[in-house]
Amino acid sequence: MITDPLFELSGKIAVVTGAGGVLCSAIAGALAERGAKLALLGRTLENVEAVAEQIRKQHGSARAYQCDVLREDDLESVRQQINRELGTCDILINGAGGNHPDATTGTTVFDPHNKDLRTFFDLPISAFQHTFDLNFIGTLLPIKIFAKDMVKKHDSVVLNVSSLSAYNPLTKVPAYSGAKAAVNNLTQWLATYFAPVNMRVNAVAPGFFLTKQNEKLLTTGQGEYTERAELIIANTPMKRFGKPEDLFGAVVWLCSDASKFVTGVVVPVDGGFNAYGGV
Repeated sequence: MITDPLFELSGKIAVVTGAGGVLCSAIAGALAERGAKLALLGRTLENVEAVAEQIRKQHGSARAYQCDVLREDDLESVRQQINRELGTCDILINGAGGNHPDATTGTTVFDPHNKDLRTFFDLPISAFQHTFDLNFIGTLLPIKIFAKDMVKKHDSVVLNVSSLSAYNPLTKVPAYSGAKAAVNNLTQWLATYFAPVNMRVNAVAPGFFLTKQNEKLLTTGQGEYTERAELIIANTPMKRFGKPEDLFGAVVWLCSDASKFVTGVVVPVDGGFNAYGGV
């Protein structure tokens, strides 16, 4: 166990939504290594239980809970269960999110002559709504539920998971980019609102990480990079995709006393992608 006092999380109860995913499962493990007790939330109990079991094998503390972050009653029920079994939440990480395939255009720019690829006009509003709900409402509701306990502690932390597409919208994914921009705005609003009770609200904005969600977009069936992936690498100064462990430093910093005077920030972890102007 890592015991640097500035980054110490021993005894803290950390609730992680979207904990069955590649990035948030790794983040949960990093927090457990620093002594936090993890409550892992996900829609599929089997997935989050597998993450919890892996953490326990590494001598960490973790429990799995089935929960839909878009259902307020689900969240309230899980909150009460966590309070009984672990204690009240100190750290809330909002990692649930994602895109909808029907909210993605077929080309980076409008081509009026290509009738075979999905254009902006073909995107159903239901796909936009799904994407906004999952990313924005799926961040808002857990805060609304768990912060009831957190505001009483005067040292609690909310960490939202944004995206570099919140700064400059990525091509093809207008709904996802817009939803993550809304997460950034919410992060800043809540940081101001909860400052009097010293509840800090920040976010991390991961760059391009190879995950199950984007592997078909970035790799071919033979494991080679797609044209889009090559373009990403060309515009990333560090010339590679991120690895889950690349997030650990920023996450632990924002969750610990090492950042106790930091609130309302969104930290890019993107290999320099957001800083690069393209020329």
